Amino acid sequence: MNLSATIAQIILDMLEQTGDAEIQRNELAQNLGCVPSQINYVLASRFTPEQGYIVESRRGGGGYIRIRRVKLDRGAVFMHVYHTVGAGIDEATCRAHIGNLLRQSLLTEEAAALFLAATADAALRDLPAGWEAAPAKDAGPSRDSVRASVFKQMLLIC
Repeated sequence: MNLSATIAQIILDMLEQTGDAEIQRNELAQNLGCVPSQINYVLASRFTPEQGYIVESRRGGGGYIRIRRVKLDRGAVFMHVYHTVGAGIDEATCRAHIGNLLRQSLLTEEAAALFLAATADAALRDLPAGWEAAPAKDAGPSRDSVRASVFKQMLLIC
């Protein structure tokens, strides 16, 4: 197991035991023999609001980082994802959102497969590649803008 996975597992174990995890970044880094920024990286990449976590920090000598799992109802999660998408979304980010919804059991395997198929670059191959590819109004829609529209509409019917 790599270091990031080890750090994440320690935090997940704490969450399982008490419902929240409170860590002192420097102390944890010292115990694991890594730099404190590695802890920051894990928190920023694996414990995000989109993944259902709230991370709070208090600075100073007695400072800490507290991680809590957020329990939102299905509709609130879908609306949160809907509002984070914006006018365009690339395939990798869209796949990450779909994976998160699947892991949270908010999508079935079948629904996730449909979401993935409808938002894949292969389904949108006749459109210009990225959001930046169609900056002018008369240039037509891009894959990323159409993908965002399709994804948002699918979220609304779930």
